[in-house]
Amino acid sequence: MSVLARLGGLLADAALGLPLRAVRYTVERDVAVPVPDGVTLLGDHYRPAGAAGPLPVVLIRLPYGRAGLVAHAFAAPYARRGFQVFVQSTRGTFGSGGHFRPFSTEHEDGLATLAWVRAQPWCDRRVAMTGGSYFGHTQWAVAPYADPPLVAVSPHITGARITTAFYDHGAPALENALRWSVAIGRQEAGGLPGPLSPRLRARVHRALRLLPLQAADTAAVGAPVPFWRDFTGHAAPGDPFWDGVDHDDADLTGFPPTNMVTGWWDLFAAAQLTDHARLRAAGVPARITVGPWLHGDPGELKEIVRSDVRWLRHHLDGGPAPTGAPVRLYLQQAGTWLESETWPPPGSSPVAHHLRADGGLTEQPETGDAPPRRFTYDPADPTPTVGGPLLERPGRQADNAAVEARDDVLVSTGPVLPRDLDVVGHVRARVFVRTDLEHADLFVRLCDVDPAGVSRNVVDGIRRLHPRTVPAADVVVGEDGVLAVDVELFPTAYRFRAGHRLRVQVSGGAFPRFARNLGTGEPFASATTGRPCRFEVFADAAHPSCVELPVLR
Repeated sequence: MSVLARLGGLLADAALGLPLRAVRYTVERDVAVPVPDGVTLLGDHYRPAGAAGPLPVVLIRLPYGRAGLVAHAFAAPYARRGFQVFVQSTRGTFGSGGHFRPFSTEHEDGLATLAWVRAQPWCDRRVAMTGGSYFGHTQWAVAPYADPPLVAVSPHITGARITTAFYDHGAPALENALRWSVAIGRQEAGGLPGPLSPRLRARVHRALRLLPLQAADTAAVGAPVPFWRDFTGHAAPGDPFWDGVDHDDADLTGFPPTNMVTGWWDLFAAAQLTDHARLRAAGVPARITVGPWLHGDPGELKEIVRSDVRWLRHHLDGGPAPTGAPVRLYLQQAGTWLESETWPPPGSSPVAHHLRADGGLTEQPETGDAPPRRFTYDPADPTPTVGGPLLERPGRQADNAAVEARDDVLVSTGPVLPRDLDVVGHVRARVFVRTDLEHADLFVRLCDVDPAGVSRNVVDGIRRLHPRTVPAADVVVGEDGVLAVDVELFPTAYRFRAGHRLRVQVSGGAFPRFARNLGTGEPFASATTGRPCRFEVFADAAHPSCVELPVLR
């Protein structure tokens, strides 16, 4: 390793907030790994210089290449700390054979790669896996099924049920899906997906508004992208195409110790917290850190690498166990961290805030009759969204004034808070609604209104109504035809400060973050026409619409 390379490594460690260390290592490039169907996958093998005999292996599988940022941020930092690392390009990417069909072959290819690594003379058969986002998915595709089990895993900013990133309670996550499709559609030229250029962002913005949606990938990048065609072509509820992609029903017996990092504005935060709770319930030693981050934020990446160095040192080298509680949460607007043994924290209890017919929001529900509030959702002029957990900036919180001024958004605002209100846990809403179309979306957003009157989003959720899914466990049809719709909002840890007010928005969509509901039931990929949908939202004694907040006492 050259002096320049060692200096670059030290600079990279400093940028990642790691203690400076310069263990020398060698790299063997383009190591061929055969898999059972005849395809050959390529990987890079990092090994401590001068090491004798077999060592444990840190396995990383990803579709974004093995050089550049991947090498400097996700492989070399571990190699500089004396770990043996094998980084592999997934099928059809960066020299690996076959065709890249995202998520579809990671189970078979991952298990075959694991068996190959364990059979190498340089491996002592102990293997851990790490990585975030798609690299996290490749861990879920292997960890529940590995025999013998992996030593440890770190599936960051991802979810066992990966399709939650594409379809949120039935509503296609349009903007995130197209941005990612554009990124992977050009990645062989540009490497690890990152923020889109202004020119490409403008093309994506125009493509999001095209109908039919099936060809939006061509409009954005000039060529079809297989994932986009899968996303648009298999959006119907319960489409069996995705059956082999999700792993949330996998047997967790023997699942390895797990370390996870995510952010409150990361699109995978809800799925990851659900995974953590499932793992702990199954007796798996699992830790999670949730910070104030958007997907791929520098702070999030730093925490991933820093926590993984400690995690791998403990499980592969016998180093000290991580200290502190297994659940670590950043309390937004308070600037502090909370620690807990479980998620949600045991000190949180639900408090309902009821929508009122006059536009108020109180802990007391209406006691008598009241007329419903009405609005019309028009897919030709879809209700926009700002902020939220997006794949890239802009995300997080934003001023919601322009959205709340529209006549297709109902706003309910609470009184001034006399003291700080800490909301920590899962936020849920039950809204009583009647629509004149069978196909409709219900979007609910909780906002924080400051003393100057600026309304900023905190969490939100959407529920797609469809004849095949109504009635359901979360949609009850009353005798009067009014639907009681349960909407799961994003989890959070957030302080509403004294002097602020709570606000709830109810609307028929949030475009382009979610695809507009055209109201016709036409296939998602080929639909070209839309119909306006009239909503009635009830808030009377018989229909107590509310948002349930987990308040930390």
